[in-house]
Amino acid sequence: MMRIIPIASGKGGVGKSLVSANLGVAFAQAGQRVVLADLDLGASNLHLVLGHHSPQLGIGTFLNNTKSNFAVLIVDTDVRGLRFIPGDTEIPGTANLKPSQLKALVRQLAALSEDTDILILDLGAGTHQSILDFFLLSCQGIVVTAPAVTAVLNAYVFLKNTVFRLMLTSCGKGSEAWAYLEKARKDGSGPQKLYIPKILPEIKKIDRASYDKFTARLETLHPRLIMNMVDGPKDADVAMKIRRSCEEYLDLRIDYLGVIYRDSAQDIALSSRLPITLYKPQAILSQAIYRIADKILQTNEASFTLDEKQIDESFQEAEMEAEIDFDSKMEYVEDLLHSGALTQGDLIETVKSQQFEISKLRKENSFIKLKLTRAMQQGFKA
Repeated sequence: MMRIIPIASGKGGVGKSLVSANLGVAFAQAGQRVVLADLDLGASNLHLVLGHHSPQLGIGTFLNNTKSNFAVLIVDTDVRGLRFIPGDTEIPGTANLKPSQLKALVRQLAALSEDTDILILDLGAGTHQSILDFFLLSCQGIVVTAPAVTAVLNAYVFLKNTVFRLMLTSCGKGSEAWAYLEKARKDGSGPQKLYIPKILPEIKKIDRASYDKFTARLETLHPRLIMNMVDGPKDADVAMKIRRSCEEYLDLRIDYLGVIYRDSAQDIALSSRLPITLYKPQAILSQAIYRIADKILQTNEASFTLDEKQIDESFQEAEMEAEIDFDSKMEYVEDLLHSGALTQGDLIETVKSQQFEISKLRKENSFIKLKLTRAMQQGFKA
């Protein structure tokens, strides 16, 4: 049975494609037959992380003619067991799929199961309907985020829209529940103001069949979180905010796969047109990828359930790993200083750049607080 792993993010720039490409390498090195599909349609760049030249054919080519031969799009990589399906940046409009295109593409991807163990879907950023539908092809999709306030907020919004999409597709078109949700959406109380514990009793009252279908599907939905671009152990704690919001407002349980620290080796790997797991397998970033890949391979998707104890354990484990990786990172810096490979001047420049990043985050935080204050004031006036 082919395992499908959709990888999404609430916003761009959090390293989603980096995670996708390197997980593909890690799975292939573990003996799995892997296909990596670039579904970030309209902004495809996964080929750059893999070290491939701009593809002549891609998924956009197939979407323009869904009766064409899909197999010609699949290319081999330099990693044994890892194949790649390029996306498309040349053909306009491929990011917004028609229902017929979506069905045709899903059908072709499903047909890969004959010779594929793991299918990784590198999805586009945001919450477009087609992105949510691809994410819901699996009960264990991965959301990649970063500690920045905007990234965390967008990760939660993505999960909220996913739950709303699941609810909408659980209701038959034209049903009473469907009409209720459509009215809520038009009234401005759709996914942006979604509060599942409040909506569910209403749906249960007016449409029990849709209620039962949705709650059964929600019970099996267990998205998994990766916190990328981490600078210190405290950054790993940010995931708790997403967890609490998901449980309180969405009735959704999420699993925490772990953290990935910033690593300067990634920039060198990218310029060398190599995934970092190939360029430097012993790098802290690479080891984090391998650790996450092992966790995924150790779970059985078909029979996977997630209780409160398992959730707590996944968060505790991620916090412990964040501490261990931070210690390793500091030891590495000390080794570089002692060896002369890293001068005190380099260290000062690094600290300055970190201070600049912190300043940017503070400005982002102030901006979001201002928006929230204005929204609350408008709400009070209404």
